[in-house]
This record gives sequence, structure tokens and C-alpha cells, in this order.
Amino acid sequence: MGRLNGKVAVITGATSGIGLRTAEVFVAEGAKIVIAGRRVAEGEALAKKLGADCVFLKTDVTIEEQMGALIALAVDKFGHLDCLFNNAGGPAQTGGIEGLEVARFDAAMATLVRSVMLGMKHAAPYMKKQGFGSIINNGSIAGRLAGFSSSMVYGAGKAAVIHLTKCVAMELGESGVRVNSISPGAIATGIFGKALGLSVEAAEKTPDVMREVYKAAQPIPRAGLPEDIAQAAVFLASDESSFINGHDLVVDGAITGGRNWTQQQQGYVALRKAFDQNK
Repeated sequence: MGRLNGKVAVITGATSGIGLRTAEVFVAEGAKIVIAGRRVAEGEALAKKLGADCVFLKTDVTIEEQMGALIALAVDKFGHLDCLFNNAGGPAQTGGIEGLEVARFDAAMATLVRSVMLGMKHAAPYMKKQGFGSIINNGSIAGRLAGFSSSMVYGAGKAAVIHLTKCVAMELGESGVRVNSISPGAIATGIFGKALGLSVEAAEKTPDVMREVYKAAQPIPRAGLPEDIAQAAVFLASDESSFINGHDLVVDGAITGGRNWTQQQQGYVALRKAFDQNK
């Protein structure tokens, strides 16, 4: 405990999943935080639970004025800004390229990409002036490789986040401000249910199902958890990562590493059988 003592952070998308757990862990590690989300009841309940070191502000991360107010609140309330975790996101339209609707495409890009740009835009002046800071953007393995999301739009948006992170890191690094991303793998949250059309309430009940579905998807024999991403965010927010900039930290249990060992060996067994049958 205490890895973030004295630090002030803004965390978006903090009313559920990764953002919620990150808020809990940041406070436990000594940070003061401002959390954002669109669901007032959930946000206020979390702030009450975490106490005086946490303030909630209802925020639509796609609206510039609201993002600017969110960043300013952290500085006004706690005196400075050490970390911004651009975590807010959401599912995008599924299906093939021919069926994509322009309005839904634009809405998804606003949530996934514009929000990240706005957070960095408004955090940068404060961080550059003080000469330090850590911006963390939530990417995805779907932004690194095709086929890891039910939505090609989501994958494209996350790819944009990862590259935008690197571009901004090259600029802000010159002022002592670090910009990195985290690319989660199969994390057991409600986003999968939302992507498949479940209501928010129903989707939030699905993480246990996801733990079971994804426990064998990667070499590490369990699904990823919000805790895994929260701990990665703590590292990037802390002074322990002071020379890491422009990096995409993949937290996926090696699901993107290649074919699982057992799967590969089973394929060789099947191939040998096929050879024997054709002698």
C-alpha cells in the first residue's frame, strides 16, 4: 500500500468494471481521485464508499465542456493532477462492413476515441505546467490484432487509441509527461453482454459467466479480472514507471502470444494420424 501516496488522479468510466476497481485500488494505494460516469446513483455510491479521497462528477466523456470541467475539478479540489486514466468506453455495432450504420459508427468513435483525445487535451496544460504527470489510455488487444472483438468498429477505435497514445507521448514526453496505454485481453466485465444487446443491468450480472467462458482462452488458466487492469494502471501511475512512455502494456495472459501449447500439440497428433492413414 502507499504506491500512490500524495497523487491525484481522474478516472473515467468508474461506475462499473475496470474503472470501478481501479478507483478502489487507487484510493487504497493512497491517491485522491475524481471519478466520472454517466450513472449518478452508482457514481455517488462509490464516492461515498471511498470517502473524502473520492469525488464523483457526472460526465459525458464525448462532450468537451464536460471533460474540461472534470479535469478542472480535480485541480480545484486537490491542488494538482498527477494521473488521468481515460478508461471510459463501450461496445460498438457488430456485424460486417456492409451493414454498418454511419450514425452508430460515429457514436462509437466518439466514445472510444474522441473521449481519449479530450481527456488528454484538457489534462496536458496542467501537467505540462507542473512538469510531470501520467496519462493512461485504455486500449485493447482488439486494437492490436483483428478478430479479438465482436465489433470491427471497436477494434478500429482501440487501434486509434493505441496509436494516438504513442503520438501524444512523443509530444508531452518533452515536458516530463508520460502517456501510455493498457491493452486488456479477455477481462470478465459486463461489456461483452452489452455488445450482444443486453441491458446495462443484465450485462452487469454476466462477469461470472465470462470467467467460465474465458478460463481456457489463454495459457494462464483463468479469465482476466478488473483487478489485473487496475494493478497495471497503478504501476503506470506510480513513480515506478517513470521511464516508460509511449508504451502499450498488454495484459492478456498471452492470448495474443500465439496458439496455446496444448492446442498446438493436439494439432500435431491429428496430423500424424492423417499421415498414418495415408501411408
